[in-house]
Amino acid sequence: MFENLLALFKSKPPAQAPLPEMDAKYALGTLLVRTAKVDNSYLFEEIEQIDRILAAWNGLNPVEAAKMRAECERLAASIANNEELADLIRTHVDYSHRHEAVAALWRVALADGINDEREAALVDLVETHLGVTRHDNEAAKFEATVPPWSNLRL
Repeated sequence: MFENLLALFKSKPPAQAPLPEMDAKYALGTLLVRTAKVDNSYLFEEIEQIDRILAAWNGLNPVEAAKMRAECERLAASIANNEELADLIRTHVDYSHRHEAVAALWRVALADGINDEREAALVDLVETHLGVTRHDNEAAKFEATVPPWSNLRL
């Protein structure tokens, strides 16, 4: 019995699945995760916002979006270059959707209610590499700060 117990401690951990192939949707997801984590905290509000964005943009249900976010978290840990991720998006996504990507990054950056300069600096860096104008970046930031119910007619 003692040998069986020791064998459990000596067993190798299961091999981790390979990383998904990087494309524009995973590049955006990875940048969303990086934006949330750049301030050294990864709060529920940020995770929830990432899942909502991934679900909406990729037609996923909540479980599928959470699985995609988990893959993006693994990619964020293994890929160091934010500029390359942004350049991949720029190459494969039209301007209006890149503008929406910047708005999504701002929604994640502001999801925790804290305006952190590290998050803002990362979004600004990505915005530059996405080729989004400063004016459109400011508009995207404004869009992210306006509550979705603010345009309701009463």
